[in-house]
Amino acid sequence: MTDEGKKRKLSGGQFILGLIVYSSTLAVILAALAFWWGSMQFTKDGPATEPTLFVVERGSSGNQIAGMLYRDGLIEDPFIFQIGMTVMGQHTFLKAGEYEIQPAMSAHDIMWMMAEGKTVGRRVTVREGLTSFEVVRLLKGVENLSGEVAKVPAEGVLMPNTYDYQKDEPRSKILQRMEDAMEQTILPACGILLEKMGDASLTDFMDEECSTAPAPLKTVGDVLILASIVEKETAVAAERRTVAGVFVNRLRKNIALQTDPTVIYALNGGKHKDDGMGPLGRRLLRKDLDVDSPYNTYKYPGLPPGPIANPGEASIRAVLDPEEHDFIYFVADGTGGHAFARTLSEHNANVAKWRKIRKAQ
Repeated sequence: MTDEGKKRKLSGGQFILGLIVYSSTLAVILAALAFWWGSMQFTKDGPATEPTLFVVERGSSGNQIAGMLYRDGLIEDPFIFQIGMTVMGQHTFLKAGEYEIQPAMSAHDIMWMMAEGKTVGRRVTVREGLTSFEVVRLLKGVENLSGEVAKVPAEGVLMPNTYDYQKDEPRSKILQRMEDAMEQTILPACGILLEKMGDASLTDFMDEECSTAPAPLKTVGDVLILASIVEKETAVAAERRTVAGVFVNRLRKNIALQTDPTVIYALNGGKHKDDGMGPLGRRLLRKDLDVDSPYNTYKYPGLPPGPIANPGEASIRAVLDPEEHDFIYFVADGTGGHAFARTLSEHNANVAKWRKIRKAQ
């Protein structure tokens, strides 16, 4: 081959190499331009013209959320939203709930709002110790919930807590979430696998053995019953295990529990008054202790036939792990807590102190 042919051959190889380099450079440039354009689209002002409520249902995928945002005119391009989620690593982390999309809010800001779960602040707090009747009454008073409650849930199956809710969410749905939360607390605490439940409700497990319960408690129902009594007897966190220990000691000795909240439940069935005068609308009287009801723990030893309220997790834990001591009596001490006693004479002295305090009030 002549020198001129070699030069032509070399020039051809250089051409191919140059073409590859040019193509690669062009691809990089185009990719960079595409990324820049996509970023601009993702972060630019969105099409919303007024504050808009948008609901992300539980279990919704990122693609479904993008489609619904586009359908509602809150983003211009669902594909850009999906790509943005993927690039930012948030495509599986958007949280369910109700969001308020502000005017001109970018797809980028919408995504981060959902990733951080900055939902509209709709919450209802159900405190420990409310009866199921009181819980339903509370939910009826929440204007942004919808629907009627056909039946008051069984006593003791609702977990007190603060619950987020969406505008117009059915009240029955909140109650179901409360029951689910109680199931997820009490059953594992009793050594029962949640998978065992299937389609059953918590009421179907009341007679199930609770393997972690202290004797003489045996079942899930026993634990919930005593936890509800502990819940009604003390609001002092540090006392719960002590109070639980008193009741366990009395049960072991076959001494009547003699607890006022059970008598109140016997009198009104959990339909407590809401007029600031206590659950009966008056003080509990001495004659009330003679009411003939299985819930009257002054008249009938042992546990009442069912819970008298909905206990919180702390009271459930206290019953499953009661404090070991010799106390079998307690009475209010005038400071919000209780004075505990081992003997009747000690208890009577504590009662006398309490009566002086109450008389002076």
